[in-house]
Amino acid sequence: MSVTVTVSELRERLASDTPPLVLDVRWALGDPHGRDHYADGHIPGAVFVDLDRELAGPPSPEGGRHPLPDIAELQAAARRWGLREGQQVVVHDDVDNTAAARAWWLLRYAGVAHVSLLDGALGAWRSAGLPLESGVPAESRPGDVVLRAGALPVTDADGAAELAVGGLLLDARAAERYRGEVEPVDPRAGHIPGAVSAPTGENLAGDGTFLPADELRKRFEEKGATDSTRIGVYCGSGVTAAHQIAALEIAGFEAVLFPGSWSAWSADPDRPAATGPSPS
Repeated sequence: MSVTVTVSELRERLASDTPPLVLDVRWALGDPHGRDHYADGHIPGAVFVDLDRELAGPPSPEGGRHPLPDIAELQAAARRWGLREGQQVVVHDDVDNTAAARAWWLLRYAGVAHVSLLDGALGAWRSAGLPLESGVPAESRPGDVVLRAGALPVTDADGAAELAVGGLLLDARAAERYRGEVEPVDPRAGHIPGAVSAPTGENLAGDGTFLPADELRKRFEEKGATDSTRIGVYCGSGVTAAHQIAALEIAGFEAVLFPGSWSAWSADPDRPAATGPSPS
């Protein structure tokens, strides 16, 4: 299954005999009202997913603000959503899929083979003039999916430090956070020494869809990516970094996620921080 599906493709699949499960990951940093936004209007049949409670474990200095959830708890959540073994999944949010990509990556990490992002997110559905439904529907019929961790690679702080020297470590946060000019949530400002700034927003066209594959490939090649380069990605807490991994996959590159990201790195006083526009 491709990284993305279009609105028209999703509409066709929803009308088929084997419709996908649509997951609405309505989340944004500093906005705790995702469920309310979902209730105001969502794609008919879509299930709300709580990123903080269902797509992450309890925060800690060592694990960061959004550590990976326990696989048994993720499986229990996925069954609550109604996910069946072998079923296709389409995920989206209302912020250009920068939050929904966490569900896209996490389900693939847990062995779900057919997961795609709705290209353009909920905005594309609205722009197509397609209907929304309001309210919170009754609980889904329980699913039977079996999840197993480890289908996608992850790394820790030591691995990220090594990639910054011997591979390519991409920092997916906004450029001003990379440079250390602002830090709204984490203990220290700056970036992992050796990491290259590659803001997630630059993966997108003006309408919130991903740039074409050739443009994304050129973007990452200019950052230092080649077919033989070992690539890692981090962000603030491992959420928008998943969006970067999706963009890299569209461009033909594989990448490893550092889930703890800057929130874990900056909480360790023994880890150095670089500032300014250059990697070191």
